[in-house]
Amino acid sequence: MWGYDHGTWWGWLLMSVGMLAVWWLVIWGVVTLVRGDSRGSARPGPEDILRTRFAAGEIDEPEFRQRLGAL
Repeated sequence: MWGYDHGTWWGWLLMSVGMLAVWWLVIWGVVTLVRGDSRGSARPGPEDILRTRFAAGEIDEPEFRQRLGAL
């Protein structure tokens, strides 16, 4: 293959750029699968935040029930 004199330099350049693109896509895909796509993750709703605050002791039970009723 190294002795083939009829090849052109742009062919090697195109092949090199193509391989870099393929490896970039493979690495990007693996990272996306491992890390998880954050666009699909659900944000906690107001009731979940209220329950978390109650569980942490930031608000007491009467305030929790009052705010839960308001929601």
